[in-house]
Amino acid sequence: MKKKTSPGLKIICLNRKANFNYFFDTIYEAGIVLKGSEIKSVRNGKANIADAYAIEKGGEIFLINSHISSYKQASYTNHNPMSERKLLLNKKEINKLIGKMQREGFTLIPTKMYFKKGKAKVEIAVAKGKKQHDKRQAIKRRDWNRDKARYVRKTS
Repeated sequence: MKKKTSPGLKIICLNRKANFNYFFDTIYEAGIVLKGSEIKSVRNGKANIADAYAIEKGGEIFLINSHISSYKQASYTNHNPMSERKLLLNKKEINKLIGKMQREGFTLIPTKMYFKKGKAKVEIAVAKGKKQHDKRQAIKRRDWNRDKARYVRKTS
């Protein structure tokens, strides 16, 4: 089933495992600095943020481990697929994020990458890692909801 999105919003890639592995506290929308060959590759849907996370360097936030495939038609100006990419946030937002990461043990996880009005955006979540027993609870709840839906379908 396709998710309904607002007009002008085209989802490039999702991080589905993030919801299973982390508890989300707050979610921010950030722009991302991309080179020409990177943006062309992203427009073709060749991006992956499954293992990505964000860190702070020199008062700025960078996205690490995101993979944007090389663009075939780019010549010598092609990019490194695993390079760090700067996220564009307000100074106030950056200070909030840095404070949460340092004091409270949270981490920054990208949940989805999309185009909004022609600009590439990344949705990052301030998240705390789940323990093993929390993951088991999530699996149990998901299985129960699936079984419940089957029972309702059979009785109707």
